[in-house]
Amino acid sequence: MTNTIADIEDADVILVTGSNTTENHPVLSTFVKRAVKFKGAKVIVVDPRRIKMTEFAEHWLRPNLGTDVAWINGMMHVIIKEGLQDDAFIQNRTEGFEELKKQVEKYTPEFVEGVTGISSESLITAARLFATAKAGSILYCMGITQHVSGTDNVKSLANLAMLTGNLGIPGGGVNPLRGQNNVQGACDMGGLPNVYTAYQSVSDLAIAKKMEEAWGVSGLPTQPGLKVTEMVPKAHDGDIKALYIIGENPLMSDPDLNHAEKSFKHLDFLVVQDIFMTETAQLADVVLPSACFAEKEGTFSNTERRVQRVRQAVTPPGRCKDDWWITCAVATRMGVPMQYADSRAIFEEVVKVTPSYAGITYDRIANEGMHWPCPTTEHPGTPILHGQQFTRGKGKFHAIEWIPPAEQVDEDYPLYLTTGRVLYQYHTGTMTMKSDDLNNRAPHSYVEVSRRDARTYGLKDGDHVSITSRRGKIDVQVQIGDKAVDGTVFIPFHFAQGAANKLTNAALDPVSGIPEYKVCAVKINKAA
Repeated sequence: MTNTIADIEDADVILVTGSNTTENHPVLSTFVKRAVKFKGAKVIVVDPRRIKMTEFAEHWLRPNLGTDVAWINGMMHVIIKEGLQDDAFIQNRTEGFEELKKQVEKYTPEFVEGVTGISSESLITAARLFATAKAGSILYCMGITQHVSGTDNVKSLANLAMLTGNLGIPGGGVNPLRGQNNVQGACDMGGLPNVYTAYQSVSDLAIAKKMEEAWGVSGLPTQPGLKVTEMVPKAHDGDIKALYIIGENPLMSDPDLNHAEKSFKHLDFLVVQDIFMTETAQLADVVLPSACFAEKEGTFSNTERRVQRVRQAVTPPGRCKDDWWITCAVATRMGVPMQYADSRAIFEEVVKVTPSYAGITYDRIANEGMHWPCPTTEHPGTPILHGQQFTRGKGKFHAIEWIPPAEQVDEDYPLYLTTGRVLYQYHTGTMTMKSDDLNNRAPHSYVEVSRRDARTYGLKDGDHVSITSRRGKIDVQVQIGDKAVDGTVFIPFHFAQGAANKLTNAALDPVSGIPEYKVCAVKINKAA
């Protein structure tokens, strides 16, 4: 997030898109609700489903799946045509505006309505509201990113924020809501194939040399490694012989699960390091039991870039060890000695090689976390990014053309499927499904169908149906309700029985490598 969670309450207008906030981020959603109830903020929700947040919205735009670039370009077309853009911000702090202006010329409200299904009047009204806000905050989640155009979708939202001058100010910003509790921290620490910590490029020879000196090694790679979504196909083809998986459950969370399972079975050796025997761990040759968050010391960096201490509350059961301890032990046995006294010692190394963390110490975050970048121990941290300038100097507008989803409906597969989460389960259920109370509230998979589609296919609430895509088939129960949009069904991806990802498409965004979980074509039939 460029801004903080608390800062959401300072927004005049909050644009929520690709985020079922009340179910995916229930605590954070309270800041949006309070902004509406107590401070008069206006909310614009852009989502194909009638999610709970629409009840707090001034405007709800209901787009066709996979049309985000089109409606964002359409809003920018309206803003530019009516002269509502922030000219001073554009002139002083950005570049590439003329290219953007030319690109969005064709995205008239009428053209956008034909692509997205959003009425031209609704688009115009929402664009005016966002553009005239003193502070406009954009919140988005995986409904924006999990497309073949995910990177373009994010860049388009950044375009909208710069066009309206909503960066570097309280109540503004482009604010991704992370899908898990330390995704931001994992990325900060270099958990990506093309960077070291703080997003320092592996191809930068000066950075590589700095890391070699810090670690006392030589010959660090200067070419990016593989994305996780590139590893699984290579395992299938025999190019990758072994995988070491820490804290992930890809045999529930990967797209096209039937193919993913075949790929894993082609491996010569699989190691899984986790806190429970997940679906993936059950296929492993070796399982290394690790401590959970409450059983260890360390730091987490949350979605607002706040680096926070966690402290051991209970003793790990059995032979469980900290993840860092296991990793160091394995590395040492493989001929690369790695020894640290404790998590504090590791963090002290982190700050030495990570410019954005350089001023953060265990003592400074003993009672309250700090936002990076924090370059020196005298620096107070940076709750709001881009206050004076962007990291690259001037912000760059990207002229982006809308592209359709990788898979379209047809006579054989006439419905679109989108996937997501429910309030009472979390991700692949590794932890939440250990709770009887949560399982009572969300016991099994289901398919959410609109009332019109239910009539079309002769379905009643509670019916058992088969959902089939070009990749797989599952059997689930029907839930009929007003959340669903005609022509689109929704299935939560938490459940091993009725696993939504047996259906989803493994088509990838060409930049990030993220799969298109949010759009695929399916058909529905009553179960035999």
